[in-house]
This record gives sequence, structure tokens and C-alpha cells, in this order.
Amino acid sequence: MHLAYPAVLAALLFCTGLYGVLARRNAILVLMSVELMLNAVNLNLVAFDAWLSRAAEDTLHSGQALALFTIAVAAAEIGIGLAIVLAVYRNRGTSDIDRLRDTAEGHDPDSDAPGRAIPAPAAGEKAEATA
Repeated sequence: MHLAYPAVLAALLFCTGLYGVLARRNAILVLMSVELMLNAVNLNLVAFDAWLSRAAEDTLHSGQALALFTIAVAAAEIGIGLAIVLAVYRNRGTSDIDRLRDTAEGHDPDSDAPGRAIPAPAAGEKAEATA
């Protein structure tokens, strides 16, 4: 098999993952797109390892070892990423990246003026109606 076939497939996988990272608003779909990009890298590592080992009579298989390392890093990344997404969803009620970015910058969509949040009444106080 020629090296071009897995290289083209890896390029298509990487471009699909890149589109998913740039176009999606759901944090879980962004994490899945990052996994697609990592799988494209793994495919390239294994394909180039097989191609170079045939050319150089090498039995080290360093590309496959790097692919296993990348899989381990991807598993840790998805575990921590999902934990963060679930914690944010539990606290904020959404996993929409645009809303989370607005919250981080200090813009509250429920406030009257951008950048200023309406303070909540303290415990035991009644909210006063403003005219």
C-alpha cells in the first residue's frame, strides 16, 4: 500500500476535526473533534513508521510507540475534559462555549448594562421593586 492513502485519510480526519473545533459550540463536540485530530496524528505516526521501517530495515517501531503514548494522553485529556465540562454544566446549566466565554469576560446576559451584573439580594433581605 502506498503512503499516500493513509496520509490523505489522515488529512481528511484532521480537517474534519479542525472544522469541528472551529464551528461547534458544544464543549463535548469540541472534545470529540480534538480526538479526531489526535487520531489523524496517530494514523500518520503508524503509517510513516511502517514506511520507514520497510525502507531502513528498522525494527524499533518508534511511530507505534508514539501512537500508544498519544492514545494515553488522549484518554487522560478526555477524562479531565469531560470532568470539567460536567462541573461547568452543573454550575452554569449550559455547555455552550459562547455563553461560557461571555461569563468569563464579565458580561452577564441578564444584566441591564454590559459588564455589570445585577447583585442578588442577600439571605433574609427582600428584593425591592424599582420603578
